[in-house]
Amino acid sequence: MTTKPTAKKFRVRKSMVDTGEAAPAAAEQSAPPQRPEPVQQQATAAPQPMPEPANNNVDIDAIRREGLTGRQLRMARRVAQKQGLAVTSDFDAVRQLRLAGIDPFQRSTVLELVAPDQQGGQQSGGANPQTGGPQTLGAIKPVPQDRVQLPQTRTHGNQLPSTEFADPITRRNDEISQIQRDMARRRRLKAFLMMVRLSIFVLLPTMIVGYYYYTIATPMYATDSEFVIQQAEPASAAGGLGGMFQGTSMATQQDSITVQSYLQSRAAMVRLDADHDFKAHFSQDWIDPIQRLPEDATNEAAYGVYQDMVKISYDPTEGILRMKVIAASPEVSQEFSNALIGYAEEQVDQLTQRLREDQMAGARESYVAAEAARADALQAWLQIQEDVQQIDPIGETSARTQQISALESERQRLTLALQERLAVRTPNQAQVNALESQISNIETLIADLRQQMTTANAEGTSLAARNTELRLAEENYTFQTGLAQQALTQMETARIEANRQVRYLSMGVEPVAPDEATYPKAFENTILAFLIFSGIYLMISITASILREQVTS
Repeated sequence: MTTKPTAKKFRVRKSMVDTGEAAPAAAEQSAPPQRPEPVQQQATAAPQPMPEPANNNVDIDAIRREGLTGRQLRMARRVAQKQGLAVTSDFDAVRQLRLAGIDPFQRSTVLELVAPDQQGGQQSGGANPQTGGPQTLGAIKPVPQDRVQLPQTRTHGNQLPSTEFADPITRRNDEISQIQRDMARRRRLKAFLMMVRLSIFVLLPTMIVGYYYYTIATPMYATDSEFVIQQAEPASAAGGLGGMFQGTSMATQQDSITVQSYLQSRAAMVRLDADHDFKAHFSQDWIDPIQRLPEDATNEAAYGVYQDMVKISYDPTEGILRMKVIAASPEVSQEFSNALIGYAEEQVDQLTQRLREDQMAGARESYVAAEAARADALQAWLQIQEDVQQIDPIGETSARTQQISALESERQRLTLALQERLAVRTPNQAQVNALESQISNIETLIADLRQQMTTANAEGTSLAARNTELRLAEENYTFQTGLAQQALTQMETARIEANRQVRYLSMGVEPVAPDEATYPKAFENTILAFLIFSGIYLMISITASILREQVTS
């Protein structure tokens, strides 16, 4: 009966596989297979002289080059121990046995090792019970009783031929098959453990996520809308460098980004909650626990839900703002979307309101001041006219100047007539006196008229002074009227500029309530969860392998 190979024997077989064909060949050369003779015949045979050593110059290096297997080296050590030789290594045991003339790999020597001691029978190195002489198995020395022996195989009845000395090629193939079976078993075990880990860390979480999306998650409805912010720009302002960006998204990019930031802010969420009960809608008990908002939720918790349910994006190439509002019902989703669009319109109007108000306020103040100055100038002019009781001082001065001119002409005519009367030898004294009296009266009238125009009257004013005051008042009124016209022109220009600064929101896609649920996307989310868990498991496995390799290296 053969014994099962132990772990130590398994390692010896593996070393035999690594060494190849050299070891069995050497074993065959050193120990040719022979048919063992019965022990009784060997015992009854005549004592043979111990053979002399074949080669006393055998050294350890030569033995190493023979390529002996581990099993043969252990067998040589056991034979050396049985002979009582003091050896330092397995190769030294082979060397000393060969020097002693003992072949450690001979069949008879091996049988001597495995033969059990019988009580009252043959003893190692004792006499032959049949012949009374010593044993003929190479004059083997008795083994001391205190030496530690390897365990012996116990025989029961007829023992089958041992496979210990079978064909080396067959033994090598059997050992290779055993190694392959062990490797296959380890591969199956590793594959099984890997599947268990994948099931626990990847498949099970994916199944839980899929179960949630397919059976537990509350359907959500999304309302999409698109709008663009435009600027009122007159056709005349399109020229120059500023007109290069006219009609493009670059003109309102800053305003669009500002509106996007406002709609995604806490202020918009608080206003939406105050106007349309945002918190109350997402706190309803029929919403699943993961998407549900607690009834006494804070603004920070509500803002987290707001960020998940209101998604706004801006396309800088086209200048379009896209908004998606998600709610538990389609009507509420459309209501929230319309409310946020209204907030966006107000925010767009507030962006330029202060600039427009500042521009109009300065122009309006200038115009009001000019109008007040013009009114004061007109009032002063009217007051002077009332005081001097003259409406047209220029006309009155011209009339008096014409009177003086007429009187001057009449005086010259009378002077000529007087000269004609005085030119005769005997002038008519009555006519001469009449002409002189007329001339004197005309001169007096001319003097009075001139005095009225230049000399102050009892009130302390003269006609020339009154004419000058009236002329100054009229010129001041005319000047203030011109300033008022300029202020009016500036105010009109400021109004046009303010209108040009106006921004308004133009809808591209109106918000329409959906008729079926948009979320959850169960299949896509389940596949995404599987990929995420697989990636996490892969990263952890690679990290653990690298760390294990670094630790064991």
